[in-house]
Amino acid sequence: MKMKKTAAIAVLVAILLMITACGNSGSSTGASGGDQGGKTIRIAWWGSDTRHSYTQQVIDLYKKQNPGVNIDVEYASFDDYWKKLAPQAAANQLPDIIQMDISYISQYAKNGQLEDLKPYIGNGIKLDDVSESVISTGMIGGTQYGIPAGVNVLGYQYNPELLKKAGINELPADWTWDDYEKLALQAKDKGIYFDESMTADVFFNYYLRTKGASLYNAQGTGLGYEDDALFADFFGRLAKLMKEGATPSQETLSQNKGILEESAVVKGTAIGTWQWSNQFVALQKVSDRPMALAPMLGPDMEKGIYMQPSMYWAISKNSQSKDEAAKFIDFWINNEEANKLIKGERGVPISSKIKEAITPELTDAEKQVFDFVSKMEPIASPMSPPPPVGSAEVIASLSDYVEQINFGQMTAADAAAKFRADANSILANNQP
Repeated sequence: MKMKKTAAIAVLVAILLMITACGNSGSSTGASGGDQGGKTIRIAWWGSDTRHSYTQQVIDLYKKQNPGVNIDVEYASFDDYWKKLAPQAAANQLPDIIQMDISYISQYAKNGQLEDLKPYIGNGIKLDDVSESVISTGMIGGTQYGIPAGVNVLGYQYNPELLKKAGINELPADWTWDDYEKLALQAKDKGIYFDESMTADVFFNYYLRTKGASLYNAQGTGLGYEDDALFADFFGRLAKLMKEGATPSQETLSQNKGILEESAVVKGTAIGTWQWSNQFVALQKVSDRPMALAPMLGPDMEKGIYMQPSMYWAISKNSQSKDEAAKFIDFWINNEEANKLIKGERGVPISSKIKEAITPELTDAEKQVFDFVSKMEPIASPMSPPPPVGSAEVIASLSDYVEQINFGQMTAADAAAKFRADANSILANNQP
Protein backbone atom coordinates (compact mmCIF):
# COMPACT_ATOMS: atom_id res chain seq x y z
CA MET A 1 0.00 0.00 0.00
CA LYS A 2 2.82 2.39 0.90
CA MET A 3 4.61 1.68 -2.39
CA LYS A 4 1.42 2.35 -4.36
CA LYS A 5 0.92 5.61 -2.51
CA THR A 6 4.53 6.67 -3.16
CA ALA A 7 4.19 5.80 -6.84
CA ALA A 8 0.98 7.77 -7.10
CA ILE A 9 2.64 10.83 -5.57
CA ALA A 10 5.55 10.49 -7.99
CA VAL A 11 3.17 10.36 -10.95
CA LEU A 12 1.33 13.46 -9.67
CA VAL A 13 4.58 15.40 -9.29
CA ALA A 14 5.59 14.38 -12.81
CA ILE A 15 2.29 15.57 -14.22
CA LEU A 16 2.59 18.94 -12.46
CA LEU A 17 6.13 19.36 -13.78
CA MET A 18 4.94 18.50 -17.29
CA ILE A 19 2.11 21.03 -17.05
CA THR A 20 4.52 23.71 -15.88
CA ALA A 21 7.15 22.86 -18.46
CA CYS A 22 4.72 22.62 -21.38
CA GLY A 23 3.79 26.27 -20.97
CA ASN A 24 1.32 27.17 -23.67
CA SER A 25 -2.25 25.95 -23.72
CA GLY A 26 -2.27 27.55 -27.13
CA SER A 27 0.03 29.76 -29.13
CA SER A 28 0.24 31.65 -32.38
CA THR A 29 2.92 31.36 -35.01
CA GLY A 30 5.86 33.53 -34.15
CA ALA A 31 4.67 34.14 -30.61
CA SER A 32 7.48 32.25 -28.96
CA GLY A 33 10.80 33.99 -29.36
CA GLY A 34 13.01 32.39 -26.76
CA ASP A 35 15.59 31.37 -29.35
CA GLN A 36 15.85 34.80 -30.98
CA GLY A 37 17.98 36.45 -28.34
CA GLY A 38 17.09 39.56 -26.39
CA LYS A 39 14.61 39.84 -23.53
CA THR A 40 11.74 37.37 -23.27
CA ILE A 41 8.58 37.84 -21.21
CA ARG A 42 5.57 35.55 -20.80
CA ILE A 43 1.96 36.67 -20.86
CA ALA A 44 -1.13 34.59 -20.06
CA TRP A 45 -4.85 35.15 -20.57
CA TRP A 46 -8.14 33.32 -21.00
CA GLY A 47 -10.78 33.90 -23.64
CA SER A 48 -12.33 33.09 -26.99
CA ASP A 49 -10.61 32.60 -30.34
CA THR A 50 -11.50 36.20 -31.19
CA ARG A 51 -9.68 37.42 -28.08
CA HIS A 52 -6.67 35.25 -28.83
CA SER A 53 -6.46 36.61 -32.37
CA TYR A 54 -6.50 40.33 -31.61
CA THR A 55 -4.31 39.92 -28.51
CA GLN A 56 -1.65 38.31 -30.69
CA GLN A 57 -1.94 41.25 -33.09
CA VAL A 58 -1.41 43.66 -30.17
CA ILE A 59 1.63 41.64 -29.06
CA ASP A 60 3.06 41.70 -32.60
CA LEU A 61 2.58 45.47 -32.69
CA TYR A 62 4.38 45.84 -29.36
CA LYS A 63 7.29 43.69 -30.57
CA LYS A 64 7.52 45.76 -33.75
CA GLN A 65 7.82 48.95 -31.70
CA ASN A 66 10.19 47.33 -29.18
CA PRO A 67 12.86 45.41 -31.11
CA GLY A 68 14.71 42.84 -29.03
CA VAL A 69 11.73 41.96 -26.87
CA ASN A 70 10.30 38.46 -27.32
CA ILE A 71 6.91 37.52 -25.90
CA ASP A 72 5.76 33.98 -25.21
CA VAL A 73 1.99 33.57 -24.93
CA GLU A 74 -0.11 31.17 -22.89
CA TYR A 75 -3.89 31.06 -23.19
CA ALA A 76 -6.85 28.79 -22.55
CA SER A 77 -10.56 28.73 -21.80
CA PHE A 78 -11.55 30.28 -18.46
CA ASP A 79 -11.73 27.01 -16.46
CA ASP A 80 -8.61 25.49 -18.02
CA TYR A 81 -6.70 28.73 -17.48
CA TRP A 82 -7.00 28.55 -13.69
CA LYS A 83 -6.26 24.82 -13.64
CA LYS A 84 -3.05 25.55 -15.48
CA LEU A 85 -2.08 28.61 -13.44
CA ALA A 86 -2.31 26.81 -10.08
CA PRO A 87 0.68 24.45 -10.53
CA GLN A 88 2.71 27.29 -12.04
CA ALA A 89 2.01 29.37 -8.95
CA ALA A 90 2.98 26.46 -6.69
CA ALA A 91 6.29 26.16 -8.54
CA ASN A 92 6.91 29.96 -8.55
CA GLN A 93 6.84 29.87 -12.34
CA LEU A 94 3.94 32.18 -13.11
CA PRO A 95 4.06 34.19 -16.35
CA ASP A 96 5.43 37.73 -16.07
CA ILE A 97 2.06 39.26 -17.03
CA ILE A 98 -1.09 37.54 -15.84
CA GLN A 99 -4.69 38.27 -16.76
CA MET A 100 -6.50 38.18 -13.40
CA ASP A 101 -10.20 37.78 -12.66
CA ILE A 102 -11.88 39.65 -9.81
CA SER A 103 -12.81 36.33 -8.16
CA TYR A 104 -9.18 35.13 -8.05
CA ILE A 105 -7.03 38.21 -7.52
CA SER A 106 -7.46 38.21 -3.72
CA GLN A 107 -6.29 34.61 -3.49
CA TYR A 108 -3.14 35.18 -5.56
CA ALA A 109 -2.40 38.44 -3.76
CA LYS A 110 -2.83 36.86 -0.32
CA ASN A 111 -0.46 34.05 -1.31
CA GLY A 112 2.27 36.57 -2.17
CA GLN A 113 2.28 35.75 -5.88
CA LEU A 114 1.54 39.23 -7.28
CA GLU A 115 3.75 42.32 -7.43
CA ASP A 116 2.75 45.66 -5.90
CA LEU A 117 2.21 47.88 -8.95
CA LYS A 118 2.09 51.22 -7.14
CA PRO A 119 5.80 51.99 -7.78
CA TYR A 120 5.15 51.57 -11.52
CA ILE A 121 2.21 53.99 -11.70
CA GLY A 122 3.61 57.18 -13.20
CA ASN A 123 6.92 55.40 -13.64
CA GLY A 124 6.22 52.97 -16.48
CA ILE A 125 2.42 52.79 -16.36
CA LYS A 126 0.76 56.12 -17.20
CA LEU A 127 -2.67 56.57 -15.63
CA ASP A 128 -2.98 60.36 -15.74
CA ASP A 129 -6.37 60.34 -17.49
CA VAL A 130 -7.81 57.36 -15.58
CA SER A 131 -10.24 58.10 -12.76
CA GLU A 132 -9.07 57.25 -9.25
CA SER A 133 -12.24 55.21 -8.66
CA VAL A 134 -11.20 52.91 -11.51
CA ILE A 135 -7.56 52.61 -10.45
CA SER A 136 -8.56 51.78 -6.87
CA THR A 137 -10.53 48.72 -8.02
CA GLY A 138 -7.18 46.94 -8.33
CA MET A 139 -6.26 47.56 -4.69
CA ILE A 140 -6.48 44.88 -1.99
CA GLY A 141 -5.66 45.86 1.56
CA GLY A 142 -4.13 49.11 0.36
CA THR A 143 -1.81 47.45 -2.18
CA GLN A 144 -2.20 47.88 -5.96
CA TYR A 145 -2.13 44.31 -7.28
CA GLY A 146 -3.96 44.84 -10.57
CA ILE A 147 -4.53 47.39 -13.33
CA PRO A 148 -7.98 47.09 -14.95
CA ALA A 149 -7.84 46.00 -18.58
CA GLY A 150 -11.23 47.65 -19.05
CA VAL A 151 -14.38 48.42 -17.05
CA ASN A 152 -18.01 47.29 -17.07
CA VAL A 153 -21.18 48.49 -15.39
CA LEU A 154 -24.44 46.73 -14.57
CA GLY A 155 -27.68 47.55 -16.34
CA TYR A 156 -30.82 46.33 -18.05
CA GLN A 157 -30.33 45.38 -21.72
CA TYR A 158 -33.60 45.21 -23.60
CA ASN A 159 -35.54 45.08 -26.86
CA PRO A 160 -37.45 48.41 -27.25
CA GLU A 161 -39.86 46.91 -29.80
CA LEU A 162 -40.85 44.08 -27.46
CA LEU A 163 -41.17 46.59 -24.62
CA LYS A 164 -43.83 48.44 -26.61
CA LYS A 165 -45.61 45.16 -27.43
CA ALA A 166 -45.94 44.67 -23.69
CA GLY A 167 -47.76 48.00 -23.52
CA ILE A 168 -44.80 49.89 -22.05
CA ASN A 169 -43.82 52.91 -24.15
CA GLU A 170 -40.63 53.61 -22.22
CA LEU A 171 -38.88 52.76 -18.98
CA PRO A 172 -39.14 55.29 -16.10
CA ALA A 173 -36.13 57.60 -15.91
CA ASP A 174 -35.37 56.82 -12.26
CA TRP A 175 -37.12 53.51 -11.84
CA THR A 176 -37.37 51.63 -8.58
CA TRP A 177 -37.78 48.01 -7.48
CA ASP A 178 -41.52 48.67 -7.14
CA ASP A 179 -41.61 50.01 -10.72
CA TYR A 180 -39.78 46.90 -11.87
CA GLU A 181 -42.29 44.58 -10.21
CA LYS A 182 -45.23 46.51 -11.67
CA LEU A 183 -43.76 46.49 -15.20
CA ALA A 184 -42.83 42.81 -14.99
CA LEU A 185 -46.40 41.86 -14.10
CA GLN A 186 -47.73 44.14 -16.85
CA ALA A 187 -45.55 42.36 -19.43
CA LYS A 188 -46.63 38.98 -18.04
CA ASP A 189 -50.26 39.90 -18.70
CA LYS A 190 -49.28 40.35 -22.36
CA GLY A 191 -47.63 36.90 -22.41
CA ILE A 192 -44.08 38.31 -22.39
CA TYR A 193 -41.34 37.83 -19.81
CA PHE A 194 -39.84 41.10 -18.60
CA ASP A 195 -36.46 39.50 -17.87
CA GLU A 196 -34.69 36.27 -16.91
CA SER A 197 -34.30 37.02 -13.19
CA MET A 198 -30.91 38.14 -11.81
CA THR A 199 -27.57 36.46 -11.11
CA ALA A 200 -27.74 35.90 -7.36
CA ASP A 201 -24.40 37.17 -6.01
CA VAL A 202 -23.89 40.06 -8.46
CA PHE A 203 -27.30 41.67 -8.06
CA PHE A 204 -27.74 40.91 -4.37
CA ASN A 205 -24.46 42.74 -3.80
CA TYR A 206 -25.76 45.66 -5.88
CA TYR A 207 -28.98 45.73 -3.83
CA LEU A 208 -27.01 45.63 -0.58
CA ARG A 209 -24.84 48.54 -1.75
CA THR A 210 -27.96 50.67 -2.25
CA LYS A 211 -28.67 49.99 1.43
CA GLY A 212 -25.16 50.97 2.53
CA ALA A 213 -23.94 47.38 2.94
CA SER A 214 -22.22 44.75 0.75
CA LEU A 215 -22.06 41.00 0.28
CA TYR A 216 -18.71 40.70 2.12
CA ASN A 217 -17.17 42.77 4.89
CA ALA A 218 -14.04 44.80 4.14
CA GLN A 219 -11.77 42.21 5.76
CA GLY A 220 -13.27 39.27 3.85
CA THR A 221 -13.90 37.45 7.12
CA GLY A 222 -17.71 37.42 6.97
CA LEU A 223 -20.80 38.81 5.31
CA GLY A 224 -21.06 42.57 4.92
CA TYR A 225 -24.66 42.97 6.10
CA GLU A 226 -26.31 42.26 9.45
CA ASP A 227 -30.03 42.25 8.67
CA ASP A 228 -31.26 39.01 7.07
CA ALA A 229 -34.45 40.83 6.10
CA LEU A 230 -32.44 42.30 3.22
CA PHE A 231 -31.83 38.77 1.89
CA ALA A 232 -35.49 37.82 2.35
CA ASP A 233 -36.77 41.02 0.69
CA PHE A 234 -34.51 40.72 -2.34
CA PHE A 235 -34.82 37.02 -3.12
CA GLY A 236 -38.43 36.88 -1.95
CA ARG A 237 -39.39 39.51 -4.54
CA LEU A 238 -37.59 37.67 -7.35
CA ALA A 239 -39.16 34.34 -6.34
CA LYS A 240 -42.61 35.97 -6.30
CA LEU A 241 -42.19 37.27 -9.85
CA MET A 242 -41.04 33.84 -10.98
CA LYS A 243 -44.00 32.13 -9.28
CA GLU A 244 -46.41 34.53 -10.98
CA GLY A 245 -44.89 33.79 -14.40
CA ALA A 246 -43.24 37.18 -14.94
CA THR A 247 -39.85 35.47 -15.43
CA PRO A 248 -38.97 31.97 -16.70
CA SER A 249 -39.15 29.11 -14.19
CA GLN A 250 -36.07 27.98 -12.28
CA GLU A 251 -36.17 24.72 -14.22
CA THR A 252 -35.97 26.61 -17.51
CA LEU A 253 -33.19 28.89 -16.24
CA SER A 254 -31.19 25.89 -15.00
CA GLN A 255 -31.47 24.20 -18.40
CA ASN A 256 -30.45 27.30 -20.38
CA LYS A 257 -27.81 28.60 -17.99
CA GLY A 258 -24.84 30.11 -19.81
CA ILE A 259 -26.14 29.37 -23.33
CA LEU A 260 -26.78 32.72 -24.99
CA GLU A 261 -28.63 31.23 -27.95
CA GLU A 262 -31.11 29.58 -25.56
CA SER A 263 -31.90 32.74 -23.60
CA ALA A 264 -35.44 34.10 -23.61
CA VAL A 265 -34.19 37.46 -24.92
CA VAL A 266 -32.59 35.88 -27.98
CA LYS A 267 -35.70 33.75 -28.57
CA GLY A 268 -37.85 36.87 -28.37
CA THR A 269 -39.92 35.74 -25.39
CA ALA A 270 -38.33 38.17 -22.87
CA ILE A 271 -37.95 41.94 -23.18
CA GLY A 272 -34.51 42.13 -21.59
CA THR A 273 -31.89 40.82 -19.24
CA TRP A 274 -29.78 42.17 -16.34
CA GLN A 275 -26.04 41.88 -16.96
CA TRP A 276 -22.65 43.57 -17.40
CA SER A 277 -22.22 46.13 -20.18
CA ASN A 278 -19.48 44.18 -21.98
CA GLN A 279 -22.05 41.42 -22.69
CA PHE A 280 -24.29 43.76 -24.67
CA VAL A 281 -22.55 43.50 -28.05
CA ALA A 282 -22.75 39.70 -28.12
CA LEU A 283 -26.41 39.80 -27.02
CA GLN A 284 -27.34 42.22 -29.78
CA LYS A 285 -25.38 40.27 -32.39
CA VAL A 286 -26.97 36.91 -31.52
CA SER A 287 -30.42 38.46 -31.06
CA ASP A 288 -30.07 40.16 -34.45
CA ARG A 289 -32.42 43.01 -33.48
CA PRO A 290 -31.96 46.56 -32.11
CA MET A 291 -31.32 46.62 -28.36
CA ALA A 292 -30.95 49.37 -25.75
CA LEU A 293 -29.41 49.81 -22.28
CA ALA A 294 -31.01 51.23 -19.14
CA PRO A 295 -29.52 52.00 -15.70
CA MET A 296 -30.10 49.87 -12.61
CA LEU A 297 -33.02 50.23 -10.21
CA GLY A 298 -33.26 52.58 -7.24
CA PRO A 299 -33.76 54.19 -4.89
CA ASP A 300 -30.11 55.13 -4.32
CA MET A 301 -28.93 53.66 -7.61
CA GLU A 302 -25.84 55.89 -7.39
CA LYS A 303 -24.80 54.17 -4.15
CA GLY A 304 -25.26 50.73 -5.68
CA ILE A 305 -23.68 51.23 -9.09
CA TYR A 306 -19.93 50.89 -9.57
CA MET A 307 -17.32 50.43 -12.27
CA GLN A 308 -16.09 46.83 -12.20
CA PRO A 309 -12.95 45.75 -14.03
CA SER A 310 -13.74 43.21 -16.72
CA MET A 311 -10.39 41.75 -15.67
CA TYR A 312 -6.99 42.94 -14.47
CA TRP A 313 -3.44 42.88 -15.74
CA ALA A 314 -1.09 41.81 -12.96
CA ILE A 315 2.65 41.15 -12.72
CA SER A 316 3.92 38.05 -10.97
CA LYS A 317 6.13 38.42 -7.91
CA ASN A 318 8.63 35.95 -9.37
CA SER A 319 9.01 37.89 -12.67
CA GLN A 320 12.57 38.75 -13.63
CA SER A 321 11.34 41.35 -16.13
CA LYS A 322 8.96 43.52 -14.12
CA ASP A 323 9.93 46.77 -15.86
CA GLU A 324 9.23 45.30 -19.29
CA ALA A 325 5.98 43.79 -18.04
CA ALA A 326 4.89 47.21 -16.75
CA LYS A 327 5.83 48.76 -20.08
CA PHE A 328 3.56 46.29 -21.92
CA ILE A 329 0.63 47.04 -19.57
CA ASP A 330 1.14 50.74 -20.26
CA PHE A 331 1.11 49.98 -24.00
CA TRP A 332 -2.18 48.10 -23.61
CA ILE A 333 -3.82 51.00 -21.79
CA ASN A 334 -2.43 53.98 -23.69
CA ASN A 335 -1.49 52.96 -27.24
CA GLU A 336 -4.11 54.18 -29.71
CA GLU A 337 -3.18 51.75 -32.49
CA ALA A 338 -3.38 48.80 -30.10
CA ASN A 339 -6.77 49.84 -28.80
CA LYS A 340 -8.15 50.09 -32.34
CA LEU A 341 -7.47 46.35 -32.45
CA ILE A 342 -8.91 45.67 -28.98
CA LYS A 343 -12.07 47.80 -29.50
CA GLY A 344 -13.15 47.44 -25.88
CA GLU A 345 -13.55 43.65 -26.02
CA ARG A 346 -12.02 43.43 -22.55
CA GLY A 347 -14.30 46.17 -21.27
CA VAL A 348 -14.43 49.89 -22.03
CA PRO A 349 -10.86 51.33 -22.01
CA ILE A 350 -9.91 53.00 -18.75
CA SER A 351 -8.11 55.89 -20.49
CA SER A 352 -10.45 58.75 -21.42
CA LYS A 353 -8.12 59.77 -24.28
CA ILE A 354 -8.19 56.28 -25.73
CA LYS A 355 -11.98 56.06 -25.43
CA GLU A 356 -12.29 59.26 -27.45
CA ALA A 357 -9.69 58.20 -30.01
CA ILE A 358 -11.19 54.82 -30.90
CA THR A 359 -14.89 55.74 -30.85
CA PRO A 360 -14.96 56.33 -34.65
CA GLU A 361 -13.72 52.75 -35.11
CA LEU A 362 -16.63 51.19 -33.21
CA THR A 363 -19.81 49.52 -34.38
CA ASP A 364 -23.14 51.06 -33.33
CA ALA A 365 -23.54 48.44 -30.58
CA GLU A 366 -20.02 49.11 -29.27
CA LYS A 367 -20.74 52.86 -29.26
CA GLN A 368 -23.90 52.20 -27.22
CA VAL A 369 -21.79 50.44 -24.58
CA PHE A 370 -19.16 53.19 -24.50
CA ASP A 371 -21.88 55.86 -24.15
CA PHE A 372 -23.64 53.94 -21.38
CA VAL A 373 -20.48 53.42 -19.37
CA SER A 374 -19.54 57.10 -19.84
CA LYS A 375 -22.91 58.15 -18.41
CA MET A 376 -22.62 55.84 -15.42
CA GLU A 377 -18.98 56.52 -14.50
CA PRO A 378 -19.46 60.05 -13.06
CA ILE A 379 -22.26 58.93 -10.72
CA ALA A 380 -20.79 55.56 -9.74
CA SER A 381 -19.60 54.86 -6.19
CA PRO A 382 -16.31 53.13 -5.34
CA MET A 383 -16.36 49.37 -5.89
CA SER A 384 -16.55 47.07 -2.90
CA PRO A 385 -13.29 45.19 -2.17
CA PRO A 386 -12.66 42.26 -4.55
CA PRO A 387 -14.33 39.01 -3.39
CA PRO A 388 -12.26 37.37 -0.63
CA VAL A 389 -10.64 33.96 -0.59
CA GLY A 390 -13.45 31.40 -0.33
CA SER A 391 -15.91 33.54 -2.29
CA ALA A 392 -16.40 30.81 -4.91
CA GLU A 393 -17.74 28.49 -2.18
CA VAL A 394 -19.93 31.26 -0.79
CA ILE A 395 -21.42 31.96 -4.23
CA ALA A 396 -22.06 28.24 -4.80
CA SER A 397 -23.89 28.09 -1.47
CA LEU A 398 -25.92 31.20 -2.29
CA SER A 399 -26.91 29.86 -5.71
CA ASP A 400 -28.02 26.58 -4.17
CA TYR A 401 -30.28 28.32 -1.62
CA VAL A 402 -31.74 30.63 -4.27
CA GLU A 403 -32.66 27.63 -6.41
CA GLN A 404 -34.38 26.04 -3.43
CA ILE A 405 -36.33 29.28 -2.85
CA ASN A 406 -37.35 29.43 -6.50
CA PHE A 407 -38.43 25.78 -6.54
CA GLY A 408 -40.57 26.46 -3.46
CA GLN A 409 -38.52 24.11 -1.29
CA MET A 410 -37.55 26.81 1.23
CA THR A 411 -38.69 30.28 2.23
CA ALA A 412 -36.41 33.23 1.62
CA ALA A 413 -36.34 33.92 5.38
CA ASP A 414 -35.18 30.37 6.20
CA ALA A 415 -32.60 30.46 3.41
CA ALA A 416 -31.23 33.77 4.74
CA ALA A 417 -30.27 32.24 8.09
CA LYS A 418 -28.81 29.09 6.54
CA PHE A 419 -26.80 31.05 4.01
CA ARG A 420 -25.38 33.29 6.73
CA ALA A 421 -24.20 30.27 8.72
CA ASP A 422 -22.59 28.68 5.65
CA ALA A 423 -20.93 31.86 4.41
CA ASN A 424 -19.50 32.90 7.77
CA SER A 425 -18.15 29.37 8.31
CA ILE A 426 -16.34 29.50 4.95
CA LEU A 427 -15.02 33.05 5.40
CA ALA A 428 -13.90 32.45 8.99
CA ASN A 429 -10.80 30.80 7.51
CA ASN A 430 -9.65 34.28 6.44
CA GLN A 431 -9.25 35.43 10.04
CA PRO A 432 -5.78 37.01 10.53
